[in-house]
This record gives sequence, C-alpha cells and structure tokens, in this order.
Amino acid sequence: MDVAVRDASPLIEPWPSTAAEAVAVQDRLRGLVDVVGPGPDPSTVRRVAGLDVAYAEDSDELVAAVVVLDARTHAVLDRAVVAGTATFPYVPGLFAFREVPALLAALERLTIVPDLLVCDGQGLAHPRRFGLACHLGVVTGLPSIGVGKTPFVGAYDPPGDERGAATELIHEGDVVGRALRTREGVKPVFVSIGHGVDLDTACAHVLALTPRYRLPETTRAADQACRQGLKDREREADRDDRPKASGEASGAER
Repeated sequence: MDVAVRDASPLIEPWPSTAAEAVAVQDRLRGLVDVVGPGPDPSTVRRVAGLDVAYAEDSDELVAAVVVLDARTHAVLDRAVVAGTATFPYVPGLFAFREVPALLAALERLTIVPDLLVCDGQGLAHPRRFGLACHLGVVTGLPSIGVGKTPFVGAYDPPGDERGAATELIHEGDVVGRALRTREGVKPVFVSIGHGVDLDTACAHVLALTPRYRLPETTRAADQACRQGLKDREREADRDDRPKASGEASGAER
C-alpha cells in the first residue's frame, strides 16, 4: 500500500514570523518525531525522494526541488521544482522555516508519493533535536532521514577508511547520528534520523543510494534540479527585463 502524505496545515499554521515563535513550533512538534521506526527496509522500498533548496546569490529568492528515484535503478520517476522567496530570516538552527514552505509546495506537485524522504540536511543532529528532516517527516507523515555534508552539532571519531564504516555522532551525551563512510578514503557524510526510520535503517538506505559517489543519488538529483531551476529563473528574469521591440506583444496582450 502506498504511503499517503498527511495534510500539513494543522501542524504548520500559523507560520511563525519570529525566532521565538519558530523555537516554540520546534518544541511543540519535536514530541511527534518517531525515532523508533524501523521504517521502510532498503530491500523493499520502491521510491525514494531527494529534497534540496538552492538560493540565488545574495538573495532570499530560492528554488526548491523534490526528485523521486527508483530505489533500485536510481532512474528518475518524478520531479517537481518550485521557485519562491524565503520569508523567514536566516537564524542558525531555524533554517527549516526558510525552506519548508517551498519544499511542501514541491511535494504537493508530485504525481508519485515517495516511500522515503532523503533531506540534504539534519534530522536529530540539531541543537533542539528537530532539524529539517524531522520537520518535513512530522508534517508530511512520510519516513525521512537527514544526510549532511558536514555536522551541525556533535563530536565524532573518524570512521575507518572502508566503505560502510561508521562512528557515532554525540551531542550533549546523546547519539544524534552517525559519521558514515560511503566511499573508501573519502570524507564521511553525516546521517541522522528524521522521522519514522531508525538509525541503522537510515544508514542502510544511504549506502544503497551511494553506489558511485560520496553523496546519495537522491541528493545529487535534487541538487541538479535546483541549480537548473535557478538558471531557468535567471533566464526568465533577463528576458522580462529586455526592452520589447516595436510591435512585440506583452504576455497580457497575446
């Protein structure tokens, strides 16, 4: 049976406008995070989604992308790209409030419901144990994990050089994630629980999604979609700024 996407409205409205309001939302929703899982097994999951957001240079203009891949072949099954503007200020630890609205809009445009969300960011490995992966998992009801290129919080011992080696990421005495080596001799990625998936299963998914590169194929696909979306937006803006030739109709006139 397909996993249904929960109506996020009751959990995200009203959207906070201040840091204090955002922290209160995190505190309220944190208790809804399922850290037990175990979540969808890598051997049976069919559709895995990568989520990412890219920003225009020196701007709050952004493009959010969700790309759904076949879990076995990593072929693209569906994708949605949404352009928007971040309305929440940049505050460390509250970055999700800049990105969640656009990512939810992209998720709503999908024609395929993913079995797992793989976020380019953190889950429990967050100062308040409620990073982007937790936030999206709770409000959508979909299993989710966070895969960061660098740690946001915590300390860890370097894992062994072999692929699959891992060490615990510890913050304030708690295990909040793992440093996971996805390529031999290459820097690890940092995996943390988002919602509805335990840490062992989350790491197994990341290894299944990294057959050739350090980062999951889901993250790579979403990153490429974001970058292309920014280029398309810039081209569109340049076209709109060009003086119209004599006799050229505006969009409203056609």
